[in-house]
Amino acid sequence: MNINFKAYNFNTKKEEGNALIFDIIRKRYVRVTPEEWVRQHVIWYLIEEKGYPKGLISVEKSLVYNGLKKRFDICVASRTGEMILLVECKSPNVKISQETIKQAGIYQKTLGISYIFITNGLLHVFMQLNREANIFEFIPELPHYSDLP
Repeated sequence: MNINFKAYNFNTKKEEGNALIFDIIRKRYVRVTPEEWVRQHVIWYLIEEKGYPKGLISVEKSLVYNGLKKRFDICVASRTGEMILLVECKSPNVKISQETIKQAGIYQKTLGISYIFITNGLLHVFMQLNREANIFEFIPELPHYSDLP
């Protein structure tokens, strides 16, 4: 499946007719779906290209918003434990829409995140919270981890 990321050297295998990919964060093989393919590329992009420490990345964790259980794709913490980046991954055949941005905004309000990265593997949207205006602004690319406050 062609997506807009560099090719990474994934550890994959087939088991009972299913294609599996090793998730270096969850430390286990997971079934390859189009969304998972995007998620795995994002994880490696964050680590290899942007210097995000592997130990500060969380994948598919639950949170509660207005009494409803939600699940985010990827979240990254600062060295002090504050959540700073939320990544919402979609399948390449899913368009990035206002609804997708709204979904990420719900997670942001719950976690207090400063950066949002939304991708379907083809289109990447990066946003940063302008704390003074209390709005998210589009930015051209995700900052390197060492450049974050």
